Amino acid sequence: MLLSKKQDLNKKQDSEKGHTSTYSSRYFRESIPKYEMPENSMPANAAYQLIKDELNMDANPSLNLASFVTTWMEDEAEKLIHENLHKNFIDHDEYPQTEEIHNRCVNMLARLFNAPENCTSIGTATIGSSEAIMLGLLAHKWKWRQRREKENKPTDKPNIIFGAEVHVCWEKFARYFDVEMRMIPLKEGLYTITKESVEELIDENTIAVGAILGTTYSGQSDPIQEINDLLVNIKKNKGWDIPLHVDAASGGFVIPFTKPDFVWDFRLEQVKSINVSGHKYGLVYPGIGWILWRDESDFPKELVFNVNYLGGWMPTYTLNFSRGGAMVIAQYYNFLRLGRQGYTEIMENCMANAGYLSDLLEKSGKFTMISKAQMLPIVAVSLKNAEKFTVFDLSKKLRERGWVMSAYTMPKNADNVALMRVVVREHFSKDMAGILYQDIMNACDALSEQKAPSKPDANGEKHRPIC
Repeated sequence: MLLSKKQDLNKKQDSEKGHTSTYSSRYFRESIPKYEMPENSMPANAAYQLIKDELNMDANPSLNLASFVTTWMEDEAEKLIHENLHKNFIDHDEYPQTEEIHNRCVNMLARLFNAPENCTSIGTATIGSSEAIMLGLLAHKWKWRQRREKENKPTDKPNIIFGAEVHVCWEKFARYFDVEMRMIPLKEGLYTITKESVEELIDENTIAVGAILGTTYSGQSDPIQEINDLLVNIKKNKGWDIPLHVDAASGGFVIPFTKPDFVWDFRLEQVKSINVSGHKYGLVYPGIGWILWRDESDFPKELVFNVNYLGGWMPTYTLNFSRGGAMVIAQYYNFLRLGRQGYTEIMENCMANAGYLSDLLEKSGKFTMISKAQMLPIVAVSLKNAEKFTVFDLSKKLRERGWVMSAYTMPKNADNVALMRVVVREHFSKDMAGILYQDIMNACDALSEQKAPSKPDANGEKHRPIC
């Protein structure tokens, strides 16, 4: 019996719906539009498989040693995330328990960062530390302006001081919010700022000083306590109450557990705000960050907006409005599941494995150690001899084995130093460190036979590290 064209088409569609393999459907032999929306829909299984297969071109997250961002969570955490993906965190009236969990996390973090008992600390979840830093510094700009207006002084020339080793979001803040950026340059062999370099730039128009607890470039820390003492003396002698914002994006979930006696947080008088990335060593998938203020008086009420178009009246003081609530819940899961004991064990493991890898690389004689995992589980090295190959060649060669390792140059004035960095995260075992070391040695041997080393981009742009 002959089939009509309509019957033939229906038979073809029925076949593609499940009677044959997804890979035998026409969607795997015809080109799919990539830059405009297709005219017609396709079966769910075909769309899923097309995207899944294309994403196989991405690196294996477990072998991505360039990123600080969490790439593994427990099944129970993933279950909670999946069950709450559809919740918009900003809808406090509809999801009041999610808001309550958020407030518990803020309180836990304030205590983790040793907020004084006589202070009413406040804070909020953010998309990441970039938003958190923007909020923290914006609050300091407003408080500075309020003080100046009260004293009948000009408010047109605010400035902010930080080192060249900061994340790019610090530079974005200065440009986006019209604040003079007084960036302290680095120099070879010194990859953090100093108290003296800060003191040279401070004046009555300084809205805040930024210090880093674990830099993106090398994992080292600025001398936070020394800078705080400087600001205390300036307040006493000149009357300038200049806040210190600590960027603890990477170190905020490490140092409290590995070096609890190291003073960097709200125990210091001038530390008025702290940001931390939950999606880094907070052990949560992206994106979740946190900003905390020492006391509610450090945050200008003018930056709080109250809206009622989601139900009841609700305060909001973030740059982003709508955002998922799942990662807030995932952060709370980790706090309950791990506690201080669990975080301590994980961070000590990370530090030990980073130290093990650091020792192997140093003993090889091929590398100059920039960071040996003293503060964070970060190993940063430069090549002792770059005549035959560079760290850029080495990074590219290791990619053949699946490893993703950052190769980049230090900031201006130290940009002749090219280095590689390994970020040791929770899932990176001692055995994996041994495998990586052997692969590095094998790659060095193979590259030693080539004729000339590679160089940074021909257009002169410098490489920045991945966060």
